[in-house]
Amino acid sequence: QVQLVESGGGLVQAGGSLRLSCAASGRTFSNYGMGWFRQAPGKEREFVAAISRSGGSIVYADSVRGRFTISRDNAKSTVYLQMNSLKPEDTAVYYCAAETTGSQPALYAYWGQGTQVTVSS
Repeated sequence: QVQLVESGGGLVQAGGSLRLSCAASGRTFSNYGMGWFRQAPGKEREFVAAISRSGGSIVYADSVRGRFTISRDNAKSTVYLQMNSLKPEDTAVYYCAAETTGSQPALYAYWGQGTQVTVSS
């Protein structure tokens, strides 16, 4: 089993930044890829970014590429999502997930509880 706990969400004005963290426990963190997803009210869960086990391979959704940066620290068993130039349409609950690097939610076995990000205009 893998336990994932997100933090760092909050309320920010458009153009601002937030850094999300996802702390993992239960298994060897460096053995699995990680992803970030988001879900806005009334919408399906949407892929944001994914990072491979070593961090050498990264994929972004087109909607966030150039504004968001995913990274990981295997020594701290933590994955991050740096979000810059935030827009109101980025408002959603953000989830981290393990243990692959695909863009489909069904590929991921483990999920955190989510953290709310609200961007005001």
